[in-house]
Amino acid sequence: MPARTSHTAAQALRIGGITPLTTIDFPGRLAAVVFCQGCPWRCGYCHNAGLLDAAAPAPHRWSEVEQLLHTRRGLLDGVVFSGGEPTLQAALPDALARVRALGFATGLHTAGMYPERLQALLPLLDWVGLDIKGPLAHYDAITRTPGSGDRAWESLRCVQASGVNYECRTTWHAGLFDTAALRALAEDLAAQGVRQWVLQECSTPASVPWCRTAPPHAVAAAHQPAVRLISRPRPRRRTPAALRRRTPPAFSHPCR
Repeated sequence: MPARTSHTAAQALRIGGITPLTTIDFPGRLAAVVFCQGCPWRCGYCHNAGLLDAAAPAPHRWSEVEQLLHTRRGLLDGVVFSGGEPTLQAALPDALARVRALGFATGLHTAGMYPERLQALLPLLDWVGLDIKGPLAHYDAITRTPGSGDRAWESLRCVQASGVNYECRTTWHAGLFDTAALRALAEDLAAQGVRQWVLQECSTPASVPWCRTAPPHAVAAAHQPAVRLISRPRPRRRTPAALRRRTPPAFSHPCR
C-alpha cells in the first residue's frame, strides 16, 4: 500500500522528472534523481531544455518521490536533486530535510546562481556537484545572463568553506572557448583549491567529437596535474518515450 505523505512545504516542489536509479549522478552512491523544473539561465547547449520554463506544468508530485523512497529503502543510498536549477525553488530545503529523515544521503547539482540560498542549504547536503561553465570572461556569453560568473565562483567559495564534499563540472566544446582558455580554467580551479573537476563533452550538432581532436581532459590534466580530471555523462532527464527508443547517453567516446 503506498505510503501516505502529510502536507509539507516539499509538496510545492515543481518536479519535471524522476530517475529511479543512477550510478553516475551521485559519486560513490546508488541514487535516485529528482529533476527540478525551472532555470533562469539560457546556456545554448542545455541538455534538459524542457526543464527551463519554471511556469511549465510539472508532471510529477512530491508524493511520488516519497513513495519511491519508501519502496527503495535498503536499495538506494541517496537522492540527488538536479534540474533545471533546484535552488530556484523555495520548497527545496524541506524536500532535502524529508529525504534525510527517511535515511537517505542528499546530493545537489547546481550552477551556483544563488550563493545565499546555497549557503543555507549546505547543512542539509552530503555532496554538491557545482557547474563551472567556463572562465569568468566567458560566463555571460555562455549563460546569456550578466554577472553569472561572479555568482558561480562565490558559490564555489561557500561550498569549500562548508566542508561538504563536492566536485566541479564543466561542459565544453571548442566553440565555447578554446583549449588555452580551458587550460587557464584548470589553473584557476587549482588555485582555488579544487581537487576534482569533471569535464563533460558538449554534444550539439555543431560540436566536434572529442575523439577527432586533442582530448581536452588530457590537455588540461597535463597543464594542471593538481586537478584530478574525470569524464562522466551529464545528468539527463529521460522520458518514457526516450527510454523506449534507448536514447544513447549525451556523453560518449566512440573512438576510445
